Amino acid sequence: MKLGMIGLGRMGGNMAERLRRNGHDVVGYDRDPQTTQVATLQELVAALPTPRVVWVMVPAGPATEETVSTVGALLAKDDVLIEGGNSFYRDSIRRAATLAERGVGFIDAGTSGGIWGLSEGYCIMAGGDPAHVAVAQPIFDALVQADGFAHVGPVGAGHFTKMVHNGIEYGMMQAFGEGYDLLQASDVGVDVGKAVEVWRHGSVVRSWLLDLMAGMLKRDATLEGIAPVVADSGEGRWAAIEAVELGVPAPVISLALAMRFASQGKGDYGAKQLALLRHSFGGHAVSKQKKS
Repeated sequence: MKLGMIGLGRMGGNMAERLRRNGHDVVGYDRDPQTTQVATLQELVAALPTPRVVWVMVPAGPATEETVSTVGALLAKDDVLIEGGNSFYRDSIRRAATLAERGVGFIDAGTSGGIWGLSEGYCIMAGGDPAHVAVAQPIFDALVQADGFAHVGPVGAGHFTKMVHNGIEYGMMQAFGEGYDLLQASDVGVDVGKAVEVWRHGSVVRSWLLDLMAGMLKRDATLEGIAPVVADSGEGRWAAIEAVELGVPAPVISLALAMRFASQGKGDYGAKQLALLRHSFGGHAVSKQKKS
C-alpha cells in the first residue's frame, strides 16, 4: 500500500521505516530538508494513488492544527487522513467534522510504543468510521505488535483512550519512582538493583516500565548528574481535567500530575511560605537555600 507520512521525527521516522520493512511504499515529508523525500505537502499528495491515505505524525497543538488544515484542503472525497499525535480528543472531533464536509475521512489514532516501536511494534487505539478504518487497516496491521490494534469507537475515541492511557502511565511511573525511593532510603541493606530485577519475574507489578527501570539501574545505579525534573505533557493534564468534568475520582492520576509540577519547581514559592509559617507560629528553624 502506498501512503504519505508527514513528520519524520523519532516516532514518525520509525513508523515509516517499519511500514517499509513490511512492504508498504511510504512517501515521507518533513520540514527538515535533510530528512524529507518531497519538497512540499502538495508534492506528497500528488504522489499518492486515490483514495489517498495520509498519516500526520507531528507535535500536538499548533503544528498539528496547521498540518491537518493544509493537507485536508489538498485531499479529495474518499481520501483518509490519520492523525497519530497526542491531540486533545475534542480537537480531533472538530477536525473530523470539518473534513467530512468535503467527504474526507479522519481517523484519530492514539499511538503508543515510543522509540521502541520500530523493533517491538506499536499499540494503536483508533477512532473513526468503520469504512475509513478498513481502508487503513493494512497500515495498522504492519505497525502494531500482535493484538496491538483496536478500533475503540467513533472519531475522538482514539485520542480519548490514549489520553487515559497516558494518565495511567503517569500514575505507574510515580509509583515506581516512590518505590525506588523507599528501597534506596532503607537502612536494612537492600540490594536495590536485585530487588527491582526480581520483580520482573512472576511479580504482579511486572511491566514494560519496570523492565526499562531495571535496565537503567544496571547501567547507572547512582543516577548522578540526572536532575530530578519530570516534564508533563498535555495528556496527563487533560485526563485529570476530564476526570473532574465527568465526576470520576482519579486521585492517583491527579496526584502524579501534581508531583510532576512539584519536580519542576512550581510549588517552590508555596513551600517557602510554609517554612516561614512554621517559623512564625512555632519558632521552627528555616533552612537556607544553598548557593550554587
